[in-house]
This record gives sequence, structure tokens and C-alpha cells, in this order.
Amino acid sequence: MRTLCSSTLIGEFFVIGFAGLVAMKDPDLATGTVWTVCGIAMFLSVVLCGMVTRPGGVALGWALQIALIASGFFVPFMYFMGVLFAALWWASVHFGRKVDEAKARFAAEAEQADAA
Repeated sequence: MRTLCSSTLIGEFFVIGFAGLVAMKDPDLATGTVWTVCGIAMFLSVVLCGMVTRPGGVALGWALQIALIASGFFVPFMYFMGVLFAALWWASVHFGRKVDEAKARFAAEAEQADAA
């Protein structure tokens, strides 16, 4: 699960950065505010890569997905990107857990075969 979720979060890191560049062009938004918010979100996406397997890591990832969708209020294209990354996050968590279960099952089978 860690590999799939981390890949999604690193992709989000870049998308958030590019969204910051787009938001910077909006005359209603202060550049310092845009980069403070984007910087915090980018930092969280990198930190979450290491926290995915810890308790609450997946929930924090979902919070980041919601924030990414909500950023569509300022950069409308982010509605689409937020939903896309939320779907990728769901797939990463869902299929990552299945892969982890399969690895554990294969390890247990190999251990039983070595014992026999």
C-alpha cells in the first residue's frame, strides 16, 4: 500500500505546485498567501508518504484529497484534478491493501513450505 499511496502523493505534490503557479495569476489572490497554502499542502503530501502505514495516515490522505477538491474554488480546473486524485487515492488504498494481504499470504505459505 505504501508504494501506491506514496506515488499518488508525489503526483499531488507536483499538481499542487502547478496549481500555485496558476493561482498566482489571479489578481484577487495575494502571492504570499498562495505560496503559503500551496507550500503547506506540498509539505503535507511529502510527509504523508512516510505516514501512510501509520494509524491515521490514510485519513490524513483523505483530508488532503478533500482540500485538493476544495481548491477548485480558487483554480476551477482543480475540481477535476481533485476528483481525479481522490479516485487515485481510493484505488491506491484499496488495491494496496489487497497487495499487502497477498504478500502476507504468500509469505505464510512459503514459511509453511519451509517448515514441511
